[in-house]
Amino acid sequence: MDLLDSFLIRAALAGLGVALAAAPLGCFVVWRRMAYFGDATAHAAILGVAIALALSMPVFAGALVMALVMGVAVTVLSHRGLAVDTALGVLAHSSLAFGLVAVSFLTNVRVDLMAFLFGDILAVSQTDLLVIWTGAALVVGLLVWRWSALLLSTLNAELARAAGVDARREQMILTLALAIVVAVAIKVVGALLIAALLIIPAAAARPLAETPERMASIAAGIGALSALGGLWLAWELDTPAGPSIVCVAALLFTASSVFRATGKSGG
Repeated sequence: MDLLDSFLIRAALAGLGVALAAAPLGCFVVWRRMAYFGDATAHAAILGVAIALALSMPVFAGALVMALVMGVAVTVLSHRGLAVDTALGVLAHSSLAFGLVAVSFLTNVRVDLMAFLFGDILAVSQTDLLVIWTGAALVVGLLVWRWSALLLSTLNAELARAAGVDARREQMILTLALAIVVAVAIKVVGALLIAALLIIPAAAARPLAETPERMASIAAGIGALSALGGLWLAWELDTPAGPSIVCVAALLFTASSVFRATGKSGG
């Protein structure tokens, strides 16, 4: 029997693929305080799913396009003087609402809305695995390629300009990477939980790391552990897999926070 014939093996590989891409990218989301940006991009993916199903396109393509459109729209609006939190609030909630309404009109298409909102990792196919790992490789490749420029523009935009780094270009690269992660993760944890998988492992890694590179590596490890631990929890307790993954990540964040507090009091 082919190893990938086991739905649990496919689910584990899917969770690992998403975690290894989302967690390091989440470090930049945390450093730049872009948590709402991740939420808005994920919410827009639901509208992309509806459009893709209506046009008989791959769900990944629709989610990717709408997530990218959302990211670009927020970036453009923020540079034109509109408060970023206002732009995110308007675009995130309206795109989610339009997406849910659009899905309700798809009478000729069978849609499991809960799977897109909260994920359905146990239903991942071999084709889905190929898409997830291809997307993860693209994101990790982008981060490795642009690491120094992304880090410099994140830490100090003025210093980045002095060094010849275009901060807006790096912002667009982050937007592209975020859109890819959202598109591949929607099948695993769903649109409502993607932001959690981006932010929580990175936040948990922060107290344990002395350098940005180490934080990204630890975040990837925590993300992978969350994915596998969440799957195990879902299997043992018969709980939803996507939320279980996020619960394990939250527990690891709590442990990390306690470690930091204990370390400070002990010092």
